Amino acid sequence: MIGNFIADHIRGNNYKSFSKEIQQGIFLHRAIDTFTDAHEIVRKSKRRLHPRYRHYDGVIIDIFYDYFLAKNWSTYSATPLDVYTSSIYSFFDTIKLDLPLKSQQFIKYMIEYNILFNYKHKDGIEKVLNGMNHRTKGKSKMNLAIEDLRNLETELQEDFTLFFKDLIAHTNQKTKELTVISNHK
Repeated sequence: MIGNFIADHIRGNNYKSFSKEIQQGIFLHRAIDTFTDAHEIVRKSKRRLHPRYRHYDGVIIDIFYDYFLAKNWSTYSATPLDVYTSSIYSFFDTIKLDLPLKSQQFIKYMIEYNILFNYKHKDGIEKVLNGMNHRTKGKSKMNLAIEDLRNLETELQEDFTLFFKDLIAHTNQKTKELTVISNHK
């Protein structure tokens, strides 16, 4: 879980300074990103968006898919979303000083705004999109994407549901592979 969480803040082979377990999480995160970027359903979702977003369409779809996951959480987990997010926040809050600075900053933001839980609400997604647009100094126009979500929710939900089945299978397979590789080292 730690490796998966910090992976976006670890460049190149800087993963080598972490334990094998954290390295596995980083590798899994990278494998998920590669799989997601290449998946035809994700590409289809990106094409559904208004062309104004250009190369930010992948980030927007990632946020929308987080919305569908949180909104439909009980389909994928027996643990209620509020219980799960509270435990994640507590865990990362206790280890944050051992993590990269960018990860520490994100943990603070994540907890303060209850991001993981609020992904299940459109107003939570709208705040995230507004924040992302602000960080790009308005270039991304991501603040406008909430309208795409409202207008395309049914189609994007269908895309997510199909994609997520494939992602679960891919993640399970990749986790097995990483475990086998780690056990042979």
